[in-house]
Amino acid sequence: MTVNCSLWQENSLTVKHFAFAKFSEVPGECFLLFNLILLMFLVSLTGNTLIVLAICTSPSLHTPMYFFLANLSLLEIGYTCSVIPKMLQSLVSEAREISREGCATQMFFFAFFGITECCLLAAMAFDRCMAICSPLHYATRMSREVCAHLAIVSWGMGCIVSLGQTNFIFSLNFCGPCEIDHFFCDLPPLLALACGDTSQNEAAIFVVAVLCISSPFLLIIYSYVKILIAVLLMPSPEGRHKALSTCSSHLLVVTLFYGSACITYLRPKSSHSPGMDKFLALFYTVVTSMLNPIIYSLRNKEVKAALRRTLGLKKILSINR
Repeated sequence: MTVNCSLWQENSLTVKHFAFAKFSEVPGECFLLFNLILLMFLVSLTGNTLIVLAICTSPSLHTPMYFFLANLSLLEIGYTCSVIPKMLQSLVSEAREISREGCATQMFFFAFFGITECCLLAAMAFDRCMAICSPLHYATRMSREVCAHLAIVSWGMGCIVSLGQTNFIFSLNFCGPCEIDHFFCDLPPLLALACGDTSQNEAAIFVVAVLCISSPFLLIIYSYVKILIAVLLMPSPEGRHKALSTCSSHLLVVTLFYGSACITYLRPKSSHSPGMDKFLALFYTVVTSMLNPIIYSLRNKEVKAALRRTLGLKKILSINR
């Protein structure tokens, strides 16, 4: 179904409102997806909020690794909140419209949190590299000031790049149709609605995507190569196992995040399809954000203990005994 833009246009060259395409004409399918996404959204919000609270209230977790983990959980909260509420509304309501300004705002925050996460994951890999490869100098090389600077650079990079990307996209003319064949305002479906030849715009966005996604990823690979070399040189199997166990959660999160991001933004335009794009969007906006706190809490004894203290489970268990 194509949405008529004529009521929403000031002139023939500028669309003032967009509308998200309907997921399905079958109400039952939309309702099922609504409940599934809502459940994952609530699990993600609860899990990430608990991790932030556990780290902030546990002095034993006031270390660089957990400082970055708290930042990552804050990112995930913002990441999901920037797109999921409007996505849920579009699934069960006929009011699927979004203003041009609202779409630009949603795109900015989505890109902001996404790019910041790329940089933050690289900072976390650097932290693990310092901890394993230079344990004697770890405290000085990863001081509070250094960690704060890495976090500020990550958030600042996300803000600057997303501002430029959003301004670049919305400087284009959108002359209709105004229906976005997606769940939220993302780069590929919006570019498909722009008037005229957008090949130069797509090339520029691709270059930015390569720099913002691939550069931190290369830093992560470099860090893990150094970690692997250091681990192989360790004399005891127990030391190797302990070193690798501290990296396993981060490595799994990196795989989930970068796997879906690279498939979405770095594959050729000819291979894009609305169905695949929507599936990937659900994966990297909802599923990965839900899995991150589960991955870090299940595979980390210190986080699990802090979560128990935060929830008051230890006191309850001691009273029952």
